[in-house]
Amino acid sequence: MKPARGALHRRLRHLALAALAGLLLPPAVGAAADAAAPRRVVTLAPHLTELACAAGGCARLVGVSAYSDYPPQVKSLPQISDATTVNLEAVLGLKPDLVLAWDGGTPPETIARLRGLGLRVEPLRVRGLEDVALALQQTGALLGTTDPAAQAAQAYRARLAQLRARWRGAAPIRVVYQIETAPAYTINRDSPISEAIALCGGVNVFADLPRLAAPVSDEAMLAARPEVVIFGGEENARSIHDYWARLAGAPAQRDGNLYPVDANLLGRATPRLLDGVEQVCTVLDQARTRRDAAQAPGH
Repeated sequence: MKPARGALHRRLRHLALAALAGLLLPPAVGAAADAAAPRRVVTLAPHLTELACAAGGCARLVGVSAYSDYPPQVKSLPQISDATTVNLEAVLGLKPDLVLAWDGGTPPETIARLRGLGLRVEPLRVRGLEDVALALQQTGALLGTTDPAAQAAQAYRARLAQLRARWRGAAPIRVVYQIETAPAYTINRDSPISEAIALCGGVNVFADLPRLAAPVSDEAMLAARPEVVIFGGEENARSIHDYWARLAGAPAQRDGNLYPVDANLLGRATPRLLDGVEQVCTVLDQARTRRDAAQAPGH
C-alpha cells in the first residue's frame, strides 16, 4: 500500500533534514583513489545526484532516485528508488559499478542488501554548510573526477565566505522555520537551516529543541515571540497565514513577516544550498525593515 500523500510529503521533509544532520564520513570500503574510476553510477537520493553532477560526474549517472530534478538532464534517467524504498531489480538491471547511498536516509538494511548482491556502495553524509565542499571532494574522489570536484569545492567555499562577510554584524532578529501547521513543526540548532539563519543574523527561537525536527504547540510559538516566520514554498501559504492569524499579538504576525523560501535549496546538501542561504538572508533583511518601521515612534 502506498503511503498517503501527506505522510509521504512529511517523510520526504524529515529525510531531507535528517540527511543534513550527521557527520561527513569517509568512504566505507577501501580508498577510492586506488579503484578504477566508475563508469556506471546510481544515486539513491536527489542531493547525491546533484553532488555527482556538481563534481563533474553527470555523464556517468545511469540511474537516480525519485525527485532528482537538478540539473534538468537527470530527469530523463531511470528512477530506481522513492523516499523509502529501492527497487533492487532495477538497480541490478543497470549494472552499476558504484552506488552512492544516503547515510542518514538510505536504510542500513538496503545498503547491506545491495552490498550482498555484490555491488559497491559508498554512503555520503553531510553536516553543516562547510561540509558541502568536503562532500564535493569526496564525491570527486569516488567518481575519479577530482579536478572538477576540487574546482566546485573551491567555488563553494569562496561564495560561502562572501555570504558570511556580507551579513556579518547584521542586527539580530528572532526567527522560526515552520513546517506544516497541524501541528506546526520546526528545527533545532543542529539543522543546516538553523545554521543558515544564524549566518544571516537570525536567532532560531527553537534552537534548544531536543530533536532535529519536532512539533511545537501554539502556546510555545506565542511564548517564543518570533519576529519572522520562514516556511517552505511548497507549504500551503494560506494555511500558514491562517495559523498565525489565530496567534494574536505575535510580532511576526503584527509586522507581516511571513516569508516563503525554496525548501529544496535549503534541504539538499549541494552547492545550491547557498542559493537558499541567500534567500533566507534577503527575507531577514526585509523583516528587519518592517520590524523597525513598526517600532518607529508614532507608528
